[in-house]
This record gives sequence, C-alpha cells and structure tokens, in this order.
Amino acid sequence: MVTRAMGVTAEVTPAELPLPGGQDGATVRLHPLLTGTAVGADAFFHRHPGRLARLRAMGFRVPDDGWVQFPMPAFCVEHPHAGPILIDTGMHASVAVNPRDSMGPVQTFPFKDFAMDSSQAIPAQLRARGIDPGHVPLVVMTHLHADHTSGMSQFPHATFLFTAEEWRAANRQGELHGYRKRHFDHAFDYRTINFDGAGTQSFATFGRSFDLFGDGSVRLVSTPGHTRGHMSVVLRLSDREALVAGDAIYTMDTLLDTRIPPRMEDEHKFMRSLREIRLYADQTERALIIPGHDMDAWNLLLKVYE
Repeated sequence: MVTRAMGVTAEVTPAELPLPGGQDGATVRLHPLLTGTAVGADAFFHRHPGRLARLRAMGFRVPDDGWVQFPMPAFCVEHPHAGPILIDTGMHASVAVNPRDSMGPVQTFPFKDFAMDSSQAIPAQLRARGIDPGHVPLVVMTHLHADHTSGMSQFPHATFLFTAEEWRAANRQGELHGYRKRHFDHAFDYRTINFDGAGTQSFATFGRSFDLFGDGSVRLVSTPGHTRGHMSVVLRLSDREALVAGDAIYTMDTLLDTRIPPRMEDEHKFMRSLREIRLYADQTERALIIPGHDMDAWNLLLKVYE
C-alpha cells in the first residue's frame, strides 16, 4: 500500500525483505565518510546539571573549554553482490558554501564553526574510491534528522530505507525536533520497515532486527529513543562485526559512562536501546562500535575496514 505522509508530497511503500543480492557467508567492506564537522556545546551531547542546562545545550554562556568539535558522518558499505550501499547521507555539498541554506536556522543555531570542503560530499568521496554515485542502489537512513538527510538529494536514483515510525515522526514533528522536510520531500523511491510488524527477529542482544539481504552481512536493529524510529546497523566484516550506532549513542562516553544527552524523544526507549548496545559491546568479541558524533572516536577509525 502506498501512503502519503502529512505535510509532504513524497510517498512511501513498505519494503519487501530480504532484498536481492544476498550470498551465504558474505562479508562487507566499510568506508567511514566524514562529510564535515561543526562545533557545539558539550552540554548538547551530554546532559549537564543545573537549571540552565537546556540553555547551556544551546550554547548560552558556555565557556571556551565547554565547546567540542564533532563529526558529521556517513558510511559506504560494499556488499560483494548487492553493490555499494550508504548508511545516511551526511552533508550536502552546498554546506561548504552556506550551512544555513541547507540546514536551516533552527538546525544551525546551537552550533558554530561548520567546516566542510566540497570534496567531502559523499558523491565526491565515492568517486575517489572508484564508485559511481549514480550506481548506489540503496541508502539506509538511521533516522531523518537534518544532519543525516542533508545529502539525500544527491542520490535521486537510489532506494531509501527507513522505519515507518521515523517517517511518521519526521512529518509530524518538524524542525524543532531536528527534521527539515525539504531534505526528504522528493519523488524518490522510499521504502519503510516496521519493527513492530511481521518478519522481525531478535539478534544478539537486540530485541528486534531485520536481516537486510538474508545472508547476515547487514542487519538493521531497532534502537529508538533519540528519535521515535531510530535504527542502527550491524555489519559483518571479514574478522569482526561493526555497529554503526547512529545517534543511539552520540559519544563513547554515552556508552561507557551513561552520559546521556539532555534531549531525546523518548528517554525510556533511549535507555533501553543503550542497554542493548552496551550488552552487545560487552558480549561481541572485538566489536567495532561507531557512535554518532564523537570526534575522538572518529579520529581512531581506519579509512576502510575489510
């Protein structure tokens, strides 16, 4: 059934999983892609005490040592038969010229020092790796916040996959909740999954998951809380697994020391997702955990994981 979301003309249809291209025993290559950086208050990423905590998160009277640089990431995953797929789209190339034009006043207000070179846009990074961006068949969206959707328009021929709950939230809540509808109001091929519907399975420590290609190489796991329909992605590499956590954990401090952000759509579900991620990290040998916006963790990543 085709559904039209409130407030946009774009339409979505339910995905039929698993997608074609799976192969028994397949492993993937992972390319972390840095699409730009910005500077925000530490209080935006980690809840601070006191009555001015929310104002501090917006940068109000934050001292110089209270600001941190953070990455705007996306990921390219090379599957041996399904082809190159993306996880999120990062910053559009126009952010290199004018961040406010793409991101809007609400999304840029808490931050400063946006830094992006046009060569950091995903199409340019893919070309540098010998991948034609026009041949990317699939983009998996962890969620639809503006810093993850800014570059969506650069992939008009791809299928975009996100949760049905996230699509509803993105169209009902708007920019004060982190969404910028112009990023995803396109006549693209949008497909949704429903972690509350048929076909979900548990995986490792995660209560609900989908095996994207039916071969265990790419698994979508439900991690709501940051947004109502947030999901993370587990990848099977040649010698270990990687968890692209998205914004289910902003930083490794969130994972290791429970330094949670000041704002989330559902704190109870956020904490449940955090517990599942923490158990996964504890129980999965050599698991590579990639948080959403941790510059220190990002700087430790390799250019490619086999």
